[in-house]
Amino acid sequence: MASTSSSALTISSSSTLVDGKAPRQSQASSTQCVSLPTLPPPPLQSQNRPWKTTTYCRKIARNVMAMATGDATEVATTEVPEFVKTLQEAWDKVEDKYAVSSLAVAGVVVLWGSTGLISAIDRLPLIPGVVEVVGIGYTGWFAYKNLVFKPDREALIQKIKDTYNEIIGST
Repeated sequence: MASTSSSALTISSSSTLVDGKAPRQSQASSTQCVSLPTLPPPPLQSQNRPWKTTTYCRKIARNVMAMATGDATEVATTEVPEFVKTLQEAWDKVEDKYAVSSLAVAGVVVLWGSTGLISAIDRLPLIPGVVEVVGIGYTGWFAYKNLVFKPDREALIQKIKDTYNEIIGST
């Protein structure tokens, strides 16, 4: 058994092991040179891209050249959706754009704040259950007061129509 382990590990007679480290070889005795394998040539661009991408890029380049030279015949036009056109027309009709923009920003801030407030209330241990019971109670009261009997339903529908006409401005 000792002979098999000694044949697997060969140490030259001039080197010794110190502290379990392999001996260092001097630069003169080291004649080996390590070389890495060469990398393959880079792939051609036309082989990597599908033909659709290449065609699309050529079309964009053609459009850019057409816009730079002022030749508008080759520039592809995109159709604006009807919804966007309606929004643009409504925005053009607004006289005080600053006030509308301020109201929109204020609405976003209020929505964000109310979301934070609702999540804070939801984290309290007893409040969400109480709020849910109050909501169910109010829904039941509203249904009994306005929806159960026919004269009450007709009065509610008339009140909703009057409010709608007051907001819209029509008679």
